[in-house]
Amino acid sequence: MLSYENFSVDPFEDWRPTDEWKGARTILEWAYHVYQDSLIYSCSMGAEGMVLIDLISQVKEDANLLFLDTELHFPETYKLIDRVKSKYPRLQIKMKKPELSLEDQSAEHGSALWKRNPDQCCYIRKVKPLEEELSSVTAWISGLRREQSLSRAKTNFVNKDRRFQSIKICPLIYWTWEDVWQYIHQHQVPYNELHEYNFPSIGCIPCTSAVEDGVGDSRAGRWQGTNKTECGLHPSLEKED
Repeated sequence: MLSYENFSVDPFEDWRPTDEWKGARTILEWAYHVYQDSLIYSCSMGAEGMVLIDLISQVKEDANLLFLDTELHFPETYKLIDRVKSKYPRLQIKMKKPELSLEDQSAEHGSALWKRNPDQCCYIRKVKPLEEELSSVTAWISGLRREQSLSRAKTNFVNKDRRFQSIKICPLIYWTWEDVWQYIHQHQVPYNELHEYNFPSIGCIPCTSAVEDGVGDSRAGRWQGTNKTECGLHPSLEKED
């Protein structure tokens, strides 16, 4: 089995898949074969996430899924989670909350931390909880796609994740936004209804906005009015020297 310590080469680095799912199913089958129960999917329940949930259920119907419950998500997101549990009853979905409740965070760091220091808020409510969960597994799955942003443009199928001392598996790197939605409609995959109201990317309520129809990319609407583009879960992935 590969481990973080001896991992240095992406076994799919030179592979350019030609199948209809652009390698996603193959990567998932490989990942679950190699890492078995030491693999977790951290899912935000976005459009990409729903595609991966459907594909994962075909490969390992009792796979472990993690949802980082910041306690600041939209009601529509929690409603979607209930639909996922109903459609994929064997998936093991863990709702991971931060150590600090919103009340404790406000008492310790002041109210509306997401306005004054969104990076710290993301660390408390997302990064640290994921760090805790990944400490007990070898690898995790992410829905990153290369076309989402410049910071994600060099993402590989298999990545050495220095931030979490883990292996990050990204099956959808060659998928376009159109591919994602074609799959959702073709396979009748449930999705967050906010997508129908010009929310391409959906995170916490204070840091997610609708965008003008046809404006921006699939990451538009997050932390509008700031230079922030990532929550901290996905720093740039660089190859080993």
